[in-house]
Amino acid sequence: MHIYKILENEFEKLIKDERLYKEKIKIQVFGRWQEMLPEKTKKLINSAIEKTKNYNKYHLTFLLAYDGTDEMIDCIRQIQKQHKKADEKLIRNNLWTKDLPDVDLLIRTGVENDPHLSAGFMMWHTAYSQLYFTKTYFPAFSTKEFEKSIFDYADRQRRKGA
Repeated sequence: MHIYKILENEFEKLIKDERLYKEKIKIQVFGRWQEMLPEKTKKLINSAIEKTKNYNKYHLTFLLAYDGTDEMIDCIRQIQKQHKKADEKLIRNNLWTKDLPDVDLLIRTGVENDPHLSAGFMMWHTAYSQLYFTKTYFPAFSTKEFEKSIFDYADRQRRKGA
């Protein structure tokens, strides 16, 4: 499929990009991509992860074949195996995305007259996020529109649920 070729091309470019190594950027990929992608695509993604696994200055995270509901169900299963009483810390530590920071601003592209989030998207990390919805689809989402979303966010008062 064409989408796999795009992923392969982009990960090949990423692996060759010297900035990755100079800036010590760690690549992480979350989701069920290991189950769903072709072998060649998985090999390239795993190569990028392996080459950057010891970096910690910056993080570049991809969510591929990701569903927040899958993540939460897996988290619950992991906690059940541990036979522990669930609390906020235990839940966080059993998420696929446990090492990611909370999301301050979530930009949702391509929603016209129906602003929504998809499939429990990072539900634990986005509980107090500010949301920005745009009709523009991702490939056409420009630097100018990104700046517009940042200025919109900067003008907001953060209440963290209050």
